[in-house]
Amino acid sequence: MWIENLTINNFRNYENLEINFNKNINIFYGENAQGKTNIIEALFLFGIGKSFRTNKDIELIKFGEKCANLEINFKKSDRDGNIKINLENKKNIYLNKIKLKKLSSLLGNIHVVIFTPDDINILKGGPENRRKFLDIMISQLRPKYMYTCSLYKKTLEERNNYLKKIKLENANEDMLEIWDEQLIKYGKIISEYRKEFIEKIKNKIKKIHDNITGNKEEIKIEYLTDCLDEKKYKELLNQRRKLDIIKGYTTRGIHRDDFQIFINNILVNVYGSQGQHRTAVLSLKISELQVINDEIGENPILLLDDFMSELDEKRRNNFMENIKDTQVIITCTDKLLLNNIDGKIFNVINGEIFEK
Repeated sequence: MWIENLTINNFRNYENLEINFNKNINIFYGENAQGKTNIIEALFLFGIGKSFRTNKDIELIKFGEKCANLEINFKKSDRDGNIKINLENKKNIYLNKIKLKKLSSLLGNIHVVIFTPDDINILKGGPENRRKFLDIMISQLRPKYMYTCSLYKKTLEERNNYLKKIKLENANEDMLEIWDEQLIKYGKIISEYRKEFIEKIKNKIKKIHDNITGNKEEIKIEYLTDCLDEKKYKELLNQRRKLDIIKGYTTRGIHRDDFQIFINNILVNVYGSQGQHRTAVLSLKISELQVINDEIGENPILLLDDFMSELDEKRRNNFMENIKDTQVIITCTDKLLLNNIDGKIFNVINGEIFEK
């Protein structure tokens, strides 16, 4: 799978732009705030249907303009394709000139794995970072997953609103059963998806980490959830009902899921060194790439936003060895020279791109 070209109109700081990509390595370099990450963001948009930087589509439109248009042509092992995205009052997406009725119809056409500077701290940060990692991967491979997540989120919001109503207006507490049943139903489905993909990662990450560290470290990953057992989750909701009413929100559920990574039986996010953090996240991302390859039979597009600067030369070379036969889009501040690669280099200067 690879993207042939990208056309942009009034997206972020770009007025009009067309890029023809190399099938393998594409490096975009330039000073900060020139528009490098905007290229990564545009490509991510075609895979997931939304930005990884903002939830507001209006922020993607060039300042002073009313709409933005983006288009890519892509090739897969079994077909070619075209996707157009129009951002205006609402988002309109067209696949091979046919307007999509729902966002989930876009998922699975372009698969992406993204690595941003924030991902270096994916294990140090809060559980929401790790849930986001899982959600991005799973939604591309199981389109129904995103739909179920949206149903859970809507139910959660309604339950939280009613918890406040009980606290402030003395509403009937028994009515919570309506939302509890839905939370349990959707939570079970989501947790099963997440467990499935944690198991897939578990089968990959040990070998990858062994290669990176020269068999000097043993890595393990563990999924934490309340929702796999419906009976236990129902009991938990009942036990915490009084606390939920006092706090005005649902304190346990799929929205509190997490996973932990251990190196040599030590929890990385608490006791791991900076180098171990980076290596563990690197192993996690390569695992994601390989899981997607197993699912679809080809590598996804790899988006590396200012990522290489976070790695030393050894980790950088090891990483490149693990991503052969993959289209890679790299952004960096300095012109990055990689040995023995087939690729293109672009200089980004204030919303303009010059091929070198």
